[in-house]
This record gives sequence, structure tokens and C-alpha cells, in this order.
Amino acid sequence: MKAIINGELFIGNKFYTGKALILDGERIVDIVAEDELKTTYGDIETIDAEKGYVTPGFIDLQLNGCGGVLFNDNISLETLEIMHKTNLRYGCTSFTPTLITTGDENIEKALDLVQSIENKGKYGILGLHIEGPYISKEKKGIHNPKFIRKADEAMIDKIVAAGKENVKIITLAPENTEKGIISKLHTAGIHVAAGHSNATYEEVKEKEGFGITLATHLYNAMTSFNHREPGVVGAIFDSDIKAGVIADGFHCHYSAIKSAIKIMGERLFLVTDAAAPVGTDMEYFYFEGNKVYYKDGKCFGEDGTLGGSALTMDAGVRNLVKYCDITLEEAVRMATLYPAKAIKIDNEYGKISPGYFADIVILDKHLKLKKVIAKGELVFL
Repeated sequence: MKAIINGELFIGNKFYTGKALILDGERIVDIVAEDELKTTYGDIETIDAEKGYVTPGFIDLQLNGCGGVLFNDNISLETLEIMHKTNLRYGCTSFTPTLITTGDENIEKALDLVQSIENKGKYGILGLHIEGPYISKEKKGIHNPKFIRKADEAMIDKIVAAGKENVKIITLAPENTEKGIISKLHTAGIHVAAGHSNATYEEVKEKEGFGITLATHLYNAMTSFNHREPGVVGAIFDSDIKAGVIADGFHCHYSAIKSAIKIMGERLFLVTDAAAPVGTDMEYFYFEGNKVYYKDGKCFGEDGTLGGSALTMDAGVRNLVKYCDITLEEAVRMATLYPAKAIKIDNEYGKISPGYFADIVILDKHLKLKKVIAKGELVFL
């Protein structure tokens, strides 16, 4: 057992001082007043938060790669280990490795890999995010058009067979996907996200009731809001759909994020959409055959199309506070509780509370990362 002391603990909806957080193995077991710590737990090992903010570990539901690797390039446990170790340097303790539009062989390989990992939590893995290939060519972004296709029952059945423990999210274009397929995925507990979609408002609303509960990178690779044609963005606003947003200053204007926060509230959560350059000084990489350059914090293809990002979760939290006029408390929820709720894991992730996983981030008063605890182990300081 160990105790985190001398910090401001984010419990519920606010920060509290004078409290100690008790960890036992990979779980949080108690919260006590610091002046009662020795009486209650004796000579317990302590971790000094140095008067910093103590929050839940960040959760990223869209992560293509980092640390010089890309999941699409090398679908292996080694890649996932590198991604997890890189994530921890930026406060991200849990993530959905994201496989973008590719061939069936790679989808099956990713399914087999994640199913073979007995202790996914050891690697921070929540399950796959399969982004494409059942998307719109008009809104493909950096995705390779040669792999874009309509969903076929055989492949969908393999994804469903892998189960919600191994596949958390699948992104597809509603206008190109049959209602029965959306319903089959939803019934299996796999979260269906609208994304890379050229749909009209009406097309999204028609399919929403069959099990579309999420949307992938709000504003990007989807039909924009217009007062006469509300598009995918308008359908998301006018729904219960939850959506990720990339707060890097490149993917969308911060004012647009501010507006979405006001409209959507806790339905909006932070994602990075990060790619290989995060944590490296590499100048370019390849995304399923497309060359993507990295310069001045931006990832872009030869035609200027954005190709993932180099955002990290801790930087995203800082950006939300600095540029989107929200409180630190709300920015933390957007990086922790709201993504946990989006994929229904908020019974174990996204809060500092007894029974929850001991995934903890400690930030200084400038919101710079100081310490990270993953499943009870101090892994970064």
C-alpha cells in the first residue's frame, strides 16, 4: 500500500486539499484526512504530490501511434508497448489503439493481437478503435482511398465475434452503412461512431437510432454545419451522440471547440488523434502509403491534408484551459471521466474514488506533468 499526500485531489467535481489517497496494488482503496493517515495506516509509503493537482489518468480514445511507431505499420505487442510507454510521459494511462482504413488482413491481425493479450491493463489498452475502412471517399482525409469500401457481413461478424472487450469503437460513414450492420455492432456492445462521413443531417438522424452513439474528431472529415444544411455536425449537436475533439489548434479553431462545449457539455471529450512523431524528432512518416510530414507541431500530407496530430493529452488539457475558457476541473473531466463514460467504463476509470483503478496524474500549478502512476505503480517522475 502507498499514499499520495500533499496535493489537491480531484474528487467528484472539485479539488480538495488536506486529503491522502490510499492505493493498494492497482486499485484506489481509500481517501482519508492527511492528519489521520498515520493513525489509520501507520508507517505507509508515501508519494509527495508537492502541492500539485492530483487527477485521474488521462484516457485517449483515438491514438494512431506515438514514440516513432504507428499501429497500422506494425500491428504487434511491441508497437503497443512503445505507445503505452510514450503515453505515460504525457499522462495518458489508458487508450484505444486506433487502426485506420486498411485491408481485411490487417483488421484480422489487429483483432487477433488484442484478443491474445491477457492483461490489457498492463499495456494501458482498453480495446481497439477501428477507424474505417467503411467511410466516405469524399471525407477520407489522409485515409488511403484504395482500401475504402462498404461493410461486408463476413468481416463485421469477425469484429462482433472479437467482442466488446477487444473492440471498443468502430468509426464508419452512416450514409454508406446498412442499418442492420450498425444494429449488429451496437447490440454486441461495440460503440459505433459516425466519422469520415459526407452524410446529410437526415442521413445521420435516420441511422442514429440503430446504434450510433459516438462521433470521431468533431468537425474534421464530416459535413459542416450550415443553417440550411446542418450536416453531420448539426446532427451531432442535435442528439445524444458523444464526440471526441482534437484540441491542437490545427484541426479546428478553439472558438469552435468553445461553442461545442457550450452545446454538448459532457458529451464532448478530448482526443489526440496522435501519430508516430509524438515524443520524437522525426520529420515524416507514412500512413498506409501516404507520406505525412511533421513540422512545427503539425502533421500534414503532401497536399496539405492533416494526417493525425502530434498532440499529447496533457497539452490538450492545457490548451482547453488556456484557449477555450473552461475551468481546469472541466478540462480534466474532458480528458478522464467523459471518455470513460463514452465507452461505458466509468465504473472503473475516470475518477479518483475507492474501487477505481489507480491511474493517477500529478500536475504542477502550471499544469505541467510531474508524476504518473499507472495501475498503482509510479512510472514517471
